Amino acid sequence: MEIKIADRLIGPNHPTYFIADIAANHDGDLERARLLIRLAKEAGADAAKFQNFQAPKIVSDYGFKAMDGGQVSHQATWKKTVFEVYSEASIPLGWTPTLVEECNDVGIHYFTSPYDFESIDAIDPYLPAYKIGSGEIDWIESLELMASKGKPVLIATGASNIGEVQKAVHAILKINKQLVLMQCNTNYTASTDNYDYINLNVLKTYANMFPKVVLGLSDHTHGNATVLGAVTLGARVIERHFTDSNDREGPDHKFAMNPEAWADMVRETRLLERALGSADKAIAANEQDTQVVQRRCLRAARDIKAGEIFSREMIDVLRPATEGAIKPDQILKIIGTRALSDMPLGKELRWTDLGE
Repeated sequence: MEIKIADRLIGPNHPTYFIADIAANHDGDLERARLLIRLAKEAGADAAKFQNFQAPKIVSDYGFKAMDGGQVSHQATWKKTVFEVYSEASIPLGWTPTLVEECNDVGIHYFTSPYDFESIDAIDPYLPAYKIGSGEIDWIESLELMASKGKPVLIATGASNIGEVQKAVHAILKINKQLVLMQCNTNYTASTDNYDYINLNVLKTYANMFPKVVLGLSDHTHGNATVLGAVTLGARVIERHFTDSNDREGPDHKFAMNPEAWADMVRETRLLERALGSADKAIAANEQDTQVVQRRCLRAARDIKAGEIFSREMIDVLRPATEGAIKPDQILKIIGTRALSDMPLGKELRWTDLGE
């Protein structure tokens, strides 16, 4: 299975596709957003992603203020209300042509995740694919609207159970067969404890349950372990948050990757892809010589006279495996045969040297 995003084929037999989620790390500044696009491209990203939402259409100010215990998880460290943070993090739709132009200029795909019907329709002309965040997984009418646009759909599955994933996948696939299904954990605290909850083996479950989708990982940890593990398990789309500095203030900077870390992740992944290679087991081109020097063949264990009958004690199994020599797995066939000529100690045995 494979899909096509703009000019790129995505699937098991193609290079991993990296999405740099700039999200709110533009800090409300269009020029910063453009800078982050350029930095993402330089670091090896294939797509730069933003988020289009209107705070009143994604969060309830009343609902969050009424929560028992106040703001929780990563939101507990925010110095402003959830509604205020979302209001400041949203980007105007008017930025879109400029961001798209910047992406086109540097040679990177433009992505954005829309979080309401109006945004879905407004940004559709600019998108090569739709990326759906984990929090939307049970809003089926929104999934169906994005799927109906006829473009590839990428959906993250954090904070959901397998029943919810099934329902979302089936809702999308009945409309649109171009789907990337992404394992995800939505704890954005950047704690090293989060490695215990990434559950990369879920990708095996997805591969078995949904064999016609492309696998991916939407990840919020630091380091390369999760990405390399996911690619090994078959993921070919990786999404991570991206910033120029983890020291900046803002909701997404702390768990994002900076350009140096991103570039290292891409380099390590490209090495891994080379190492994964083919599923066909055969002697590789670069080990032809070692096949000779590390393998054994049958050799005379002492000086042997013409006419002698071979017993096991007259045969050594030693390196190197001289071309044309008899292989060790044929040793029982040698016993009882007759030497046709004299053989010195260590001489390789050949079928032409033996008779009845």
